[in-house]
Amino acid sequence: MSDDGIRSDWANKDFYKVLGVAKSATQDEIKKAYRKLARANHPDSHPDDAAKHERFKAVAEAYDVIGDPEKRKKYDQAREMFSRGGFPAGAGFGGGFGQAGFGGGVNVEDLLRDRAGGGGGFGDLFGDLFGAGGGRGRARAPRASRGADLETSATIGFTEALDGATVSLRVSADGACATCRGTGGKPGTQPHVCPTCEGSGFVTASVGGAFSMNETCPTCGGRQLVYDDPCPTCHGSGLGRSTRTIQARIPAGVKDGQRIRLRGKGAPGENGGPAGDLYVTVKVTPHRVFGRKGEHLTVDVPVSFPELALGAEIRIPTLGGAPVTLKVPAGTPNGRTFRVRGKGATKADGSRGDLLATVEVQVPGTLSAEATEALEKYAAATGDTRLRSGLFAEEAGQRSDQHQDVG
Repeated sequence: MSDDGIRSDWANKDFYKVLGVAKSATQDEIKKAYRKLARANHPDSHPDDAAKHERFKAVAEAYDVIGDPEKRKKYDQAREMFSRGGFPAGAGFGGGFGQAGFGGGVNVEDLLRDRAGGGGGFGDLFGDLFGAGGGRGRARAPRASRGADLETSATIGFTEALDGATVSLRVSADGACATCRGTGGKPGTQPHVCPTCEGSGFVTASVGGAFSMNETCPTCGGRQLVYDDPCPTCHGSGLGRSTRTIQARIPAGVKDGQRIRLRGKGAPGENGGPAGDLYVTVKVTPHRVFGRKGEHLTVDVPVSFPELALGAEIRIPTLGGAPVTLKVPAGTPNGRTFRVRGKGATKADGSRGDLLATVEVQVPGTLSAEATEALEKYAAATGDTRLRSGLFAEEAGQRSDQHQDVG
């Protein structure tokens, strides 16, 4: 917003309404109203109530103007001007208005040119109302700024990842200093407008030629106000290291290594600004039996050769439920995967995926005499089934071609 727009906004503020007094109130009545509201909304008494912080700023701003008889007089005059329809089109705020008449014969220049030194102009009027000095020197409420985003990690179990879990997280961040509550000043002292940036919070730095850029003021750190006596704990920075424990909900179906964003759980904002976000990287410990493939669970099922060759009914586990019976047809090849519907991970819509069971033949390391005899009889009964004949088909074809070439 331009300076013209800002000043117009100031003139449209009803400071009497802010303090809850009539326009005809005496200075004592205004002072009593201010003290009552300041006590009720002071940041020291309500460190975590952003609404009361803003209310306190508004009350302080109103009292700074109508609590001073001279500023109050000029404020009332400015309000009267705006109530009559504003200033003439094209009239500048920064300097004088010449002899332009306004609002039924009121001479604007005569009204405003009462400052020491004869400066004059609408900008000087608002310089009186909102700061010590010219228009740039007015005190402004410190800008609200968003808190920083934070990173942490959480380790949960396999089942917790499927069903969701609430975990406790210890988060450390730079927040408001506990001694000065973020002001940077020694408790009990009062701030004043930063002399370096004149209350804007930034300074203009030349980057060569006709170009320049705004930078955060090195004196006030962008807070716009400074204290002559800095806080003994944070040495004027307004920051302190704090550690807190929060309860975070990890959603169902989270995957190992997934990054979750928790809004408003990061570092606190400054001057009533919103808190940052907390990003949690989730680590999921593996399960002894089950694995995961998207929305499905997986399990490797050990079987014997006779079970695959002859067929069998085998019991397999499910996660968190009763075992189910898997029917293996005769002649099932090793490594085949069977699907058990509805026994997998929870989906986003609340339904469940499937359980994928893969049969794997287990070869015994040792055999009893009876088992050895039985396998030898099986080998003799099946004969040479030429299981590996296909491996040599290409080689046999090459030899045939060579014989034809020689002939």
